[in-house]
Amino acid sequence: MLTRHRQRTSALAALAGLLIAASPVFGQDPPDNRPPPPRGDRPDRPPRGDRPERPGERGRRGGPQQYSQEQAISDNAQLHTIAFSGLAFLTGDFGAATFLPPGKVCDFFGFQYMRDIDAAETGHNPKFLDRVAGNVLKVLTDEQRAKLEALAREQAPQFRELAERRWPLIKAFCRELNGDIPAGSSGLNQATVAKHVGDLFAYDAELSYRRAQVVGGIVATFTPEQKAYLAKMKFGDFNTWPDVEMDQYKLPRGTEKLVNVAYMTYASELFSWYAGSLEADTYFCPERHGTYFGGFYMKDMPAMGKRDYNISTSVTGDSGQEFLRTLTEEQRRNVTAIPDQQRKALREIVETRRAISAELRRFLAGEQADKEKVLTLGRRYGELDGELSYYYATAFAKANKTLTEEQRKELVKLRNLDSYTSAPAYIYSDAVREEPRLPDTNRFFFPPK
Repeated sequence: MLTRHRQRTSALAALAGLLIAASPVFGQDPPDNRPPPPRGDRPDRPPRGDRPERPGERGRRGGPQQYSQEQAISDNAQLHTIAFSGLAFLTGDFGAATFLPPGKVCDFFGFQYMRDIDAAETGHNPKFLDRVAGNVLKVLTDEQRAKLEALAREQAPQFRELAERRWPLIKAFCRELNGDIPAGSSGLNQATVAKHVGDLFAYDAELSYRRAQVVGGIVATFTPEQKAYLAKMKFGDFNTWPDVEMDQYKLPRGTEKLVNVAYMTYASELFSWYAGSLEADTYFCPERHGTYFGGFYMKDMPAMGKRDYNISTSVTGDSGQEFLRTLTEEQRRNVTAIPDQQRKALREIVETRRAISAELRRFLAGEQADKEKVLTLGRRYGELDGELSYYYATAFAKANKTLTEEQRKELVKLRNLDSYTSAPAYIYSDAVREEPRLPDTNRFFFPPK
């Protein structure tokens, strides 16, 4: 693994808003916000991975980027997103691999789709979440806000636990990358990886269930005036959301950071869930799965500490393509084989997410969702994510074995984080200052023959 990179002078601060983006929200008499039909591959342009048009491309090429689930699981989008993760993993370290936006957990509430289709193109700017959350907190009563705060205080330690439970798996993947496997072992055990991730996602589903239960209860108490206010805010159009002074709605000074993060997430997701649709809740971006390799650190770190920073939507696809070009044909085959390997699992992931989202939406209808069903589906979702992650980890390790020093230098240059260094680990975007103590990770590998 390559050496850590020293961090620029920006403070680790404001990704808590930016990172949170990917959870539920609410609305009144919602329109049909189903994703548009897939575009298909463009033979006149190289594969774009998961990037939408660059600035200035809108209008020239027939309007804004059209996001859809089919586009997200297409071979091109998947390949270049996976390649981006490969670049991050081969040039990063354990700490960077633990970095994860909070919005990439418990994400069955339509926020990711709402930000991706934003007509104002502000979806990947921290002010997007602040604006929608501010309007929600403004329209809620003191009693309704208190319920969100109580939920945030209840779940903050659970979110911390969810982040920490990722660490042993990431350590095992790092060991596989470096050839640091138990003596006599043939390497990672796919079944063990899948079981561990299944447990993680079942816990994620439990937290999501609780959130849907509380938020659904709040929505049930909306007054006609609250519904009318929210009805004026269009799903996926930042320009229709009034600017709101946030200070009066913030939690008291000294509140734990993760509680603040959860509180703002719940508020923003309340709108996207309420104003969205089942299809919006089901939707995920290509980078939603296999989040154990440091891609989010590489992509998001330059935004840390900046309140008005647009993360380039082309960086994942473009850097993924360059990573593949840097590899030899033999090295590249390890990565390009993955879309075929994972295709069936990806299709099942879509259906599993839809089933979870549909069950959670029963709370919006004033019904009781089936908790056991949600947890069982969540576990299966995790097993599928574990299968994908196993493919990625083993493919990256194979490619890494034969990299030349010249290739490594090229990849570090492509990483473009020369003056950054990662923390020993992260609780989402919050740095952990000491090396975490981890349980024995030999269990992720086949026993010695």
